[in-house]
Amino acid sequence: MNATALFEARGLHMRFGDRVVLENVSLAFPEGQLSGIMGPNGAGKTTCFNVLTGRYRPTRGQVLFRGQDITGLSPHRIARLGVSRSFQLLNLFNDFTAEENVLVALPGLRDHGMNMARDVMADRSLRDRAAAVLDRVGLGAKGGIPARQLPYGDRRALEIGVALAADPAVLFLDEPTSGLGADAIGRLAELVRRLKGEVTIVAIEHDMEFLFGLADTIAVIHWGQVIRHGTPDALRADPWVRNSNLGRLK
Repeated sequence: MNATALFEARGLHMRFGDRVVLENVSLAFPEGQLSGIMGPNGAGKTTCFNVLTGRYRPTRGQVLFRGQDITGLSPHRIARLGVSRSFQLLNLFNDFTAEENVLVALPGLRDHGMNMARDVMADRSLRDRAAAVLDRVGLGAKGGIPARQLPYGDRRALEIGVALAADPAVLFLDEPTSGLGADAIGRLAELVRRLKGEVTIVAIEHDMEFLFGLADTIAVIHWGQVIRHGTPDALRADPWVRNSNLGRLK
């Protein structure tokens, strides 16, 4: 694998009972790039994502971050090392404002729960940090709005802000365009484009136009294996991708 990769998977194998879901999956995510993972439903990409971020322990194989073996560590411990993720289903405190959602995600605060988040409202330095995160995701003017009242696209941006609150080295995005209309997808694409280079990003995405327009490289997972890997241009020209449903790009 690439010796300069910030985050790697080596020979991942995952099975649930008699069902093999991942078979010898190896991936490398270079620092500062956006790496995509795509594949049809049931291909194993979500399971792969969950193994990489600690939700599942692989049957065999290794996951490495900065060269350190983090295989089987809990999501909480992996997050503390500098790895954050968003979820396909939103993971926000709906009754908290956008600012409070970010505050509670700052290092060392989320563990203390809701009361702690409200207590820190008087701490100007913490609120300044939260404001900087909200500005980073385009929500600087909406910090006082409860999360449940935000448009769905803004809620997606807020969840990315929550993931960025810990200043991670790697940001995993799980189907970030899920449930979004065309305008909101466009705004999200601009946000992700701004974040590229500031943080290493790994994204699973069903919207191929979105992913092909942003990713530096993309891995195609099918039948639990990486069957193609390359730049968007290389995959567009690949006969298998062109002949599959995955190749239906404008």
